[in-house]
Order: sequence, then structure tokens, then C-alpha cells
Amino acid sequence: MLTLSEVKSISGYVGNFNVKVVKKARLVDEKECTACGDCTRECPVVKPDEFDMGLSSRKAIYLPFPQAVPSAYVINREECLGSNPIICGKCIKLCKKGCIDFDMKDEEIEFKVGTIVVATGVDVYDPSEMDEYGYTRYENVITSMEFERLINAGGPTKGDIIRLTDRKVPQSIAFIQCVGSRSVDKGGTYCSNICCMNTVKDTLMLKEHYPEMDVKVFYVDIRAFGKGFEDLFKRSKGEGVRYIRGLPGQIKEDPHTRNLVLSVENTATNKLLEHEVEMVVLSLGVKPCEDIKETQEMLALQRTSDGFYLEAHPKLQPVDSATKGIFFAGCTESPKDIKDSVTQASASAARAMRLMNSGEITVEAITAEVIKDKCEFCGICVRVCPYNAITMDKDNKIPAQVTQAACSGCGTCAAECPTNAISMRHFTDSQIEGQIDSLLEEKPAEKVLVFACNWCSYAGADFAGVSRLQYPSNARLIRTMCSGRVDKKFIWRAFEKGAPVVLVSGCHFGDCHYIDANHWTKKRVDKVWKKMKKLGIRPERLQLEWISAAEGIRFSNVMKRMEELRADVTPEEIEDTRKILQESN
Repeated sequence: MLTLSEVKSISGYVGNFNVKVVKKARLVDEKECTACGDCTRECPVVKPDEFDMGLSSRKAIYLPFPQAVPSAYVINREECLGSNPIICGKCIKLCKKGCIDFDMKDEEIEFKVGTIVVATGVDVYDPSEMDEYGYTRYENVITSMEFERLINAGGPTKGDIIRLTDRKVPQSIAFIQCVGSRSVDKGGTYCSNICCMNTVKDTLMLKEHYPEMDVKVFYVDIRAFGKGFEDLFKRSKGEGVRYIRGLPGQIKEDPHTRNLVLSVENTATNKLLEHEVEMVVLSLGVKPCEDIKETQEMLALQRTSDGFYLEAHPKLQPVDSATKGIFFAGCTESPKDIKDSVTQASASAARAMRLMNSGEITVEAITAEVIKDKCEFCGICVRVCPYNAITMDKDNKIPAQVTQAACSGCGTCAAECPTNAISMRHFTDSQIEGQIDSLLEEKPAEKVLVFACNWCSYAGADFAGVSRLQYPSNARLIRTMCSGRVDKKFIWRAFEKGAPVVLVSGCHFGDCHYIDANHWTKKRVDKVWKKMKKLGIRPERLQLEWISAAEGIRFSNVMKRMEELRADVTPEEIEDTRKILQESN
């Protein structure tokens, strides 16, 4: 376990990851320190305690939190006055064990691992931008995190709930739900999962400590879907907690009593009312960590529209990432409570052990291989590979090399290579071109040629079929592992063979099975459209659609639209296109 450490870089592939970690100098020998606390008595530096949300103070040398591992003090180098006895150095004199060392340096550690579990957690939403709730203006408006520290027996008030203005126990408290969640303008549009039940738990704790306290909860919906959660919700209401459906539009403070007045539209009664309370608690949502992008780039991971990491498959591989050997645990993949985090962590550990215990990895035979004689060291394949599976040494003229264990066979590199120096095992150029020729050998003008990615669009076609959805029967599908495999030459070949229209279909942006390979599909199709326009060929005859595995209806509708486009293309236009392409070649 490396504390106060930061992962600086990760390279390699499943079974052979190389990790570089910088272990920050603690300035205290963690093996010798007994956490006696003598060093803090004379330290003159006083700073807000981050663990107590700034509601208490700490010194420049401190224990990060009560159950910290290792149980050793740490010195904040930026806050400490220094070891010069003339300036300070008081902690050194008081430490009987001689644990403090101001000459301690940061340490860089390198090691190899077979698998990686990403459990980077989440950040809490900052309500400062929601000025209507007055968090930055009114002291008696606090967050749910600050409330947790106040009601905790080990917190700054030893478990007593007090108003920050007069240090008295409030007689009435209001909780406001969905602060930073389910909002289009501020915060996230998603549900943060934990807020409702956290508030229910807090109300029960308040009623246990202060039975006569007036507690109100303003909410949009109470989502109590976990085991035993509905019972807790009913118990909270049974204790006298009032749940009011509607969020306050604004909060104002009475300058004399310092009480807070909430203007709320009760959506259950359609009445606008004002509620006066002595304290307000903002139930905060959660958001992805600020440095999540850095981890994403190091590990070649995908993210959802909400900013959390995207799993390889929501049902079949819920803890796997698209990059082999990397798994998710906790809120790094989506907001979840402790129980779900523990469950996912157990699953991630099991998946990692299963992979490592096998001793060797079986790779599906759909990977790429480089034809070294054709490689001209352009480096395009290195740039487009979503898994960083291709390496090249331009300086020493060493051709591109594919790490088979890291390659997932999307085929984007083969489609982008300008010299045809990359071939795919299965889904080869000759195989795909052979399918094009066979499908358009007879009556090509009556057919719609479709390139469909294996994971989404092809599965969407299957779903349309099993759902008995009707669409024209003249569609001819060519399956590829990814839309990124569709080379420009496949599209031109289809038009040369007399295809009236061609459809390239793949996963939606952000849902690509191969991280971001479909972005290269879009760029490639854009180039084809520009050339078609330059050659005098209608660009409408080439269509690009994003169809997921669950969108059978969408697939059916797209096929109907493609048939309408096909019917609009005349035999003369098809023949003119063939002549133009033959002459341009």
C-alpha cells in the first residue's frame, strides 16, 4: 500500500503493465512514528482541517484522519515554516523517537503488474454556483458532508448539531435534495444514487438525538430502491419527518433571527408556500473526479456522457473495461452506495484473479499484423490505435509492431494505413471485397449494401429480426468487428460494382466497443463525401448511421429510408458513377 502517492504513467498491456509511481515525502518516518501527537502541541501553524470540512483546525504536522493507514503523522511541506531552528523546528525537538526528517525526498517507484483495478472514487458537487440556496452567503446553510462531520461522535462538535451562527442546537432543519444532480443547467443530469437514502439516514439520526426537532425534506422523487430502503423511508416518516415534494426556488435569511425562509412550490398541492427553519442542509450529488481524464488517457478507457468510465458491457462484463486487464470498482464507473461498491470490488478482484491464475492469455485470432516490407514509417497506425497496441521506432527505421495481447481487432489501423501495410487476421481486405463482389454480382441496382459493426449495428439488425419488425428485404449486410474497419476502398468498390446506395453503420459516439474507433469512421466518411462531391457523385448515396444493439426500431426505420434513397437512384446515374470511378483510377 503506497499512501501519499501518485501514478505518473502506465504503459504495456494485459499481464505486462509497467507502472511508475511518485511517493511523496511524508517528512515523517512512518515506520517509527507512534502517532503520540506530541509534535502537534507546539506547532504554530493553524489551518482548516479538510477531513472535518473546515469546521475544525489542524496543525502543519497532523494525522490526516483518525483511522489513517499508516497511523503516522505527515507534514504539509507548503504550510510548514521549515526545519531551521531560528524559524521554527519545534516539532523536531518534541519528537522523542526522532521520526521527523526534513531532508526526506520524493521517491519514484517502478513495478510490473498483470492487472489493474481502477477505484478512483468521486468528488462531491460544489454548491457555490447555486446562489439561490445562499451557501456562500448564509452560515446556517451547510452541505450534507458538513452535516456528517457535525453529527459524528468523532467530529468537531462531538456529535452535537449546532448552528454555526450562534452555536445553539436548531429547533428546525430542512434538507434540500438533488443539489448538483438531475439538473440540466448546474451539476449533473444523472441521479447520484446515494443522496436520498443518505438524507433518510440523517433524519433518523436527528430524530434519535432530538425527538422534538422539526425536520423537513424537500425533494423531487425519493428513490429508495435498495434492500430495506423503503422500510427506512417509512420509518423516517413515522418518526414525524415531513417530506414535501418540491424544491425551493430561493432562500432568504432573516437578519434578526438568522433563520432561513424557503420559498417552495409544493408540486403535490400546487401551492406556493414559505417555510422558516433555523438550518438548511444541502444534500449534495457526486461527480467524476477532476483528474479522471488523466487516468483515462493513461489506460485508454472510455467515458459515458455523464463523465464516468464506461464498462465493456453493462450486463455481460459490468466490471471490465474495454482495455484488457483493467477493471472498475466503486464510484469510478457510476455513483453507488457502500454495498454496491463492495459488491463491485469483489467482482473486480475475482475477474483479476481469474485472469492472472490462468498463467497465460488466450487472444482471439482477429488481431492485426504488419507487413514489414510495405511499412513506410508514417506512424498513422500508432496514432489511431485506441489501445496503444502498435509501436514504431521512426528514428531507427523499425517498422510498426503489433502487441497481440493488447490488440482487440477493431481494424481501424488497417483501414487508415495508406500503404496497405497492415492486414487483419479474419475480416481481411480480400474477404470483405469478396463479399462486396458476391452481393452485387446480380441485380446490384436493386440492393442496399450495408457495412454493420459486430457489436451494435449488426446486433441491432438481429434485434429487429427477432422483434418481427418489417423493413425492405433487399438490404445486404457485411459484418465487420467495428465501423472503423470500413476502408474507403470498400466504399468505392461497392459503387464501382453498381451499388445505388451504401450505408456505413456503427456504435453511437461514447458507446464504441473499441473506445473511440468510430471517430475515425466519421473522419473517413467525411473524406469520401468530399471526393464524391468533387467527382460529381451525389454524396447522399453514402449514408452514415449510429445504431445500437437495442435499437431494432431505429434499424428498421433506417432501412426503410435507405430503400427510398435507392429507389431515387436511376440506372443511368449508377452507370455514370461506374465510368467516373474507372476513369479516376
